[in-house]
Amino acid sequence: VQLQASGGGLVQAGGSLRLSCAASGRTFSTFSVGWFRQAPGKECEFVAHIRRSGGSTFYEDSVKGRFTIARDNAKNTVHLLMNNLKPEDTAVYYCTAGERIIITTIRRWHAYDYWGQGTQVTVSS
Repeated sequence: VQLQASGGGLVQAGGSLRLSCAASGRTFSTFSVGWFRQAPGKECEFVAHIRRSGGSTFYEDSVKGRFTIARDNAKNTVHLLMNNLKPEDTAVYYCTAGERIIITTIRRWHAYDYWGQGTQVTVSS
């Protein structure tokens, strides 16, 4: 499956952005999807995950209550709505997908088989 992330940009602290991850090439509903981010000089960090059906979602603690992940399997798309953005959210955001990701591994970047190209999110203070 090919993943295309979009929606990044420059926003002031407290603002919002909606990232999108468009998939092609395979039946998207068979994949669980995750978002990761990487800031300059830092390791890749888990952000959010949604199961294949969309029935279960998981978040990194620092984004809980501010970010929402959702999917539309009919449109082969996953969105990450980010509200109340903070300067520490600044990073390149990547969407990822995998077919056999068990719950205990969703926060590990190497558990995912496919990665998009990344989209830059910059939050100014």
